[in-house]
Amino acid sequence: MLHGTVVKSTGSWYVVRGTETGQLYRCRLRGKFKIKGLKVSNPLAVGDHVQFAVEAQAEGAAVISHIAPRRNYIIRRSVHKAGHSHIVAANLDQALLVVTLVSPATSFGFIDRFLVTAEAYHVPVTLLFNKTDLYDADGFEYQAEIAGMYASLGYPSRTCAASKGEGVAEIDQLLDGKVSLLAGHSGVGKSTLINALVPDLDLKTAEISEFSDKGVHTTTFAEMLEVRPGTFIIDTPGIKELGLVEIPPAELAGYFPEMRALLNQCRYHNCQHTHEPGCVVRAAVDEGRIALPRYDSYLSMLAGEDNRH
Repeated sequence: MLHGTVVKSTGSWYVVRGTETGQLYRCRLRGKFKIKGLKVSNPLAVGDHVQFAVEAQAEGAAVISHIAPRRNYIIRRSVHKAGHSHIVAANLDQALLVVTLVSPATSFGFIDRFLVTAEAYHVPVTLLFNKTDLYDADGFEYQAEIAGMYASLGYPSRTCAASKGEGVAEIDQLLDGKVSLLAGHSGVGKSTLINALVPDLDLKTAEISEFSDKGVHTTTFAEMLEVRPGTFIIDTPGIKELGLVEIPPAELAGYFPEMRALLNQCRYHNCQHTHEPGCVVRAAVDEGRIALPRYDSYLSMLAGEDNRH
């Protein structure tokens, strides 16, 4: 039995990189895999560790028989299957969220939903502010303010202008020896950044695509690329909306670090921090100790609203 990591999913076929040799295999799943208590559209995700066996009759083709338990994952609502979720990627050392304040502006709602999802599954996040070459003086000031707000909550950030190659070396250091998920809205320059980080990207994606595209209609959800031995980036398609999954309203505040610090201090033990008397979270918002955009994001998530604006 061989061991490997899923580096690409096409829905019915999976590309797996063998742990020992780095060789790629086209794999399919043996039978139906059900993940206990989780309605997902994809039983296997990029980053999953699997056991598989090569089939004699087809060159390079193999069958996956076992999926190792996940250390963590990032999950979102499925855009294709109502009532289901989609696992974006699994077994991550960190996530890097590419954010732009101009052209286009990333909404706080989107940033905060991503951070809440990452908190829920214990994935550390660094914000990457891209397109700093488009800032004017006010833009730099605003970016420093936003970065300061998130830094105070334990979310570090980096700035870059990927199209100019600025800040790329520092981001490369962040990646070293890790499996990193790179995420963000469409248009934030994620592909430009990946091209700057992985100069021979076309060769790497072609190598993987050669395996997965043979007469198969592909819907690429994510792809793991090797930056160098032991260092990997998982690229995700631009995410328009990140619907929260599996987080009951009563637990939501616990995934906001600034609210978590005040838990159990409200007058009512089941306080949802919206209108209740004796609420310390709302008092902290009024006093400026909790940033208003963060509180607005919390209310939006609580109401189950869209986050695209």
